[in-house]
Amino acid sequence: MSKFADISIDPGIVRRAAKGDPRAHEIIYRAFATPVYSICLRFTKAPAQAEDLTQETFIEVMRSIAKFRGEAALGSWIRRIAVTKALMYLRSAWTKRGQALADDWNDVTEGDALSHGVSRHPDDALDLDAALASLSDVSRTVVWLHDVEGFTHKEIAGLMGKSESFSKSQLSRAYQRLRPFLEVPDEGKQPEGAAVTY
Repeated sequence: MSKFADISIDPGIVRRAAKGDPRAHEIIYRAFATPVYSICLRFTKAPAQAEDLTQETFIEVMRSIAKFRGEAALGSWIRRIAVTKALMYLRSAWTKRGQALADDWNDVTEGDALSHGVSRHPDDALDLDAALASLSDVSRTVVWLHDVEGFTHKEIAGLMGKSESFSKSQLSRAYQRLRPFLEVPDEGKQPEGAAVTY
């Protein structure tokens, strides 16, 4: 889970925010701005878009906070709004056109680890961000929602307007694509054809 679960806001602050108290809005914003920005950046890979989505998220939070019933933690509710905003961004026509061009480029450079900024040399540190950047926006989103945010395939399917099998297949394909980046070479492995003596 992300940092959303670690943040606690007094219910009185939430009630004041629901009545339009600007100070209460500021307290909520300051408490959740960093984790909202982080999740938006994970989806978009672009700081400017992540900042825009963070602002859109908080506009929605402040407009809708009077409808917040407290059935879940405030952080969970805000996280869901942020994820929804990020997914709407990824679904937009402009983003899809850009992603299609990026996918075409990735197909051309497939297998070239340097094109993703990842070194496959065993002495180099694993660059998880670069490995995730090698995925399409949709695959990266599914991996992030499932493995980091803890969403189930059913929840991911609902958020993305797809089926559970879509979520499962995207996750499986993403794991296959990430495997070469994440494998640690076996230092004790004998080269092929080498004799083993006892």
